[in-house]
Amino acid sequence: MKEVKVETKLSVIESIEELTSAEKELMLKAIQAREKAYAPYSRFQVGAAILLDNGLVLEGSNQENAAYPSGLCAERVVIFYAGANHPFNKIEKLFISASPMDRELETPIPPCGACRQSIAEYEVKQDQSIEIYFMGTKGQIYKSDSLKNLLPFMFDKGSL
Repeated sequence: MKEVKVETKLSVIESIEELTSAEKELMLKAIQAREKAYAPYSRFQVGAAILLDNGLVLEGSNQENAAYPSGLCAERVVIFYAGANHPFNKIEKLFISASPMDRELETPIPPCGACRQSIAEYEVKQDQSIEIYFMGTKGQIYKSDSLKNLLPFMFDKGSL
């Protein structure tokens, strides 16, 4: 048997104050989007903001439903909105803030598996990496230069 070693690389940013002014503005948009989340069942709010290559910033938040599989995560809300309304623009950056409603969370929360797969689809489609920044409500922010760091064995059109 042969082993395969998989490594991933993330940057750790100690606080929102260490971001550039443009990055800080995008993370604040994700935080504002998080506050608009409809999460009466999980009571876990997520907000996301993306920067398109034309400078446009789009926001999304998680939207739940009593029929649980019918809800949608913040990342997919904003990415699908971009795909539907700006199909020829590339996504350059994605910012995510997540937290339970009853407390502040300092642990950076990455995209779930379904969101990682959706981000992968757009990264492959546009043939360009998407920078991903994620945090809780405060504290450290993790930055990945590509979805490939969060999903090293991507399933994409090349797998079909």
